[in-house]
Amino acid sequence: MKRIKYLLLLILLLGIDQGTKYWARAAFMDGDSKSIIPKVLRLVYHENDGAAWGMFSGKAIFLIGLSILMTIFLIYCFIKMPMTTYYTPLRVLSVVVAAGAIGNNLIDRIIHGFVIDFIYFELIDFPVFNVADMYIVCGMIAFVAFVLFKYKDNDFDFLKLKKDK
Repeated sequence: MKRIKYLLLLILLLGIDQGTKYWARAAFMDGDSKSIIPKVLRLVYHENDGAAWGMFSGKAIFLIGLSILMTIFLIYCFIKMPMTTYYTPLRVLSVVVAAGAIGNNLIDRIIHGFVIDFIYFELIDFPVFNVADMYIVCGMIAFVAFVLFKYKDNDFDFLKLKKDK
């Protein structure tokens, strides 16, 4: 029963991601854009058939497969992880990263054949991205920080394959 709250978190994050993409498509697909902070942040519709910065453009099957593998790995880790408060940050982050992978590479690519991006930092001419991208990037940065500064190597013993004695 404790794990149901993480499923609900996943559904909420996917809803936010897909809802913002639906809104961006409806609001800006005709070429319009909206400046949020002039010359800094703009909302604009963009269809990305690749990964970050357009890498692997046209490789939807590869990106879907990679996303499926990543999601399976995250689910495996989540299930194996002890249900103690000590591991709560890792459980939450695994859900956040999974939501990003599912939102971008599975749902978008399967339904549309591309990922809908709409957030553009004009100030540094950063590639257009979306909410699921933020889930993946922020989730992985936080995960690495926790692994480096909170958890020890033996805290991940739950991932080891058990050997017969």
